Amino acid sequence: MAPVSISLHDSLPPAEAALVDKGLGEANEAAAPLHEVRPLSCFARDAAGQVVGGAIGRRWGGCCELQQLWVAPSSRRQGIGAGLVRAFEAHGRSHGCSYFYLETLSFQAPWLYQSLGYRVAHEHAVFPHGIVKYLMVKDA
Repeated sequence: MAPVSISLHDSLPPAEAALVDKGLGEANEAAAPLHEVRPLSCFARDAAGQVVGGAIGRRWGGCCELQQLWVAPSSRRQGIGAGLVRAFEAHGRSHGCSYFYLETLSFQAPWLYQSLGYRVAHEHAVFPHGIVKYLMVKDA
């Protein structure tokens, strides 16, 4: 094996990051049919049509991942987040999904997901300031 050198960075060099991303994408695509992964989203709008919340994720086969859930601060605690999760799940089920999962941090809304039937599959309590990361799952 030819000798290699390893460089260290505190920022992400664009050319190198693009090369790693491309290489990983090619390796993943060769190993699994990731071209089948499809985006999935839903949005909540106020009476003026402005987005006040959204749920964004993806589906692959029978699996559906909620990657982002956001509700505008002025619209929180009104059931919009729960409504978005339910709509996201219903949209996933309409595409044949029966298994839902997400990752969330302890300062986000794990209690919301638990109230909607998600259970903690893994708890990772290694972050600073007592922050915990949860992998949560739900069977439809």
